[in-house]
Amino acid sequence: MKFYDRESETATLIKFEEIAQSSAQMTMLLGRRRVGKTTLVKNAFAANTALYFFVAKKNEALLCDEFTRETEEKLGVSLGRFQSFASLFKALMGVSQTRNFTLLVDEFQEFANINPSVFSDIQNIWDTYKDNSKINIVFCGSIYSMMKRIFENSKEPLFGRLTAKIMLKPFDIQTIKQILREMHPNYTSEDLLAFYMVTGGVAKYIEQLVQNKAFTKKKIFDTIFSEGSFFLDEGRAVLIDEFGRDYGNYFSILSLIASSKTDRGDMESTLQIAVGGFLDKLEKDYGLVTRNRPFGAKEGSRFNKYSIEDNFLNFWFRFIYKYRSAVEIGNLDYVRNIVERDYETYSGLILEKYFRTQLIETKQFSAIGSYWNRRGENEIDIIAENELEKRLVFYEVKRNEKRINLSVLERKASEIVKKYPNFTVEYKKLSLEQM
Repeated sequence: MKFYDRESETATLIKFEEIAQSSAQMTMLLGRRRVGKTTLVKNAFAANTALYFFVAKKNEALLCDEFTRETEEKLGVSLGRFQSFASLFKALMGVSQTRNFTLLVDEFQEFANINPSVFSDIQNIWDTYKDNSKINIVFCGSIYSMMKRIFENSKEPLFGRLTAKIMLKPFDIQTIKQILREMHPNYTSEDLLAFYMVTGGVAKYIEQLVQNKAFTKKKIFDTIFSEGSFFLDEGRAVLIDEFGRDYGNYFSILSLIASSKTDRGDMESTLQIAVGGFLDKLEKDYGLVTRNRPFGAKEGSRFNKYSIEDNFLNFWFRFIYKYRSAVEIGNLDYVRNIVERDYETYSGLILEKYFRTQLIETKQFSAIGSYWNRRGENEIDIIAENELEKRLVFYEVKRNEKRINLSVLERKASEIVKKYPNFTVEYKKLSLEQM
């Protein structure tokens, strides 16, 4: 699959590379697994001298041998042999005193398992050499919690050393549409919704569907629910390193959220355990869930609902993990039938998210959210506010536009409208037709 989008991230990386010609740069590139970090950095620095170190789960001395060969081949210098990454890094910082180059270290967080002292060694060497260095370092990582701890925990040695941070997100909706247009020009709104629902714009998942020529709802599900499918164990593969031995409780909570048990009380009554600590970590340490409060509610509102922001993980926990017993015995048709049975309801929720995301990407509004009252009723799918223009827009979202009644929406919105007396108010329909 060709390289799509990422113009702004590429420009940012190149800018840091240019700055490094006179002042050493250290950037953290963070993003969930499969989002395309490695492809981005390799593409951004393809025309220039860049060393690429992939931190595999192996002996440190073996890694150093690989990294030394990469260095000698790319820079044309002989550095000798090293048993530790610290000694190799010191040698590279020495070279960078007179020569500008880029160093890409992929899956950097794996040093925590190989040799945790690497982080303090890098800190000491960086502090010693950086003032006269011309190196541009990009540390890439996909274990969100570990990378955040390494660079943003004030007790860790590399805290405060970054000169920049890039958070790589999945492709936006316009890019998803562009890919579908090029690969399957006659795609329908239903095809787009299914494609968005499963991939969420994550590059690797899009690549898998492109390779299988899966651009319709049927072919997408054919690909997912086939023997040996990449997707069946993907949720576990992505998250098992994040959660470690505690993954059971985290997986149970995520499965409940994906099944629309989004209130903390509902989760606790189902699991019979306190989930507050787990939810807090899922939100702040792992970046996997979002705590949503009703539109207009204050920061400390107790009427929160939780959501999984990642489309694929939401789908995986809702259907594949929940029915893992059937998956494990190879009864994939059973799971697919459940997906087909629940598809209209489930895809309707994803359609809401699609339009909410699309409105955010327009950058026309100061606040976008949903609304429900204290009893969890009187729900409004999307409310968008432009405070500068004093404009408020209420949206009702349904798969079938004929089922939308704007009079009902106006009635549900009446109490909110009273709080915005100087605003112009609009009521709009959003359906598959508007995708």
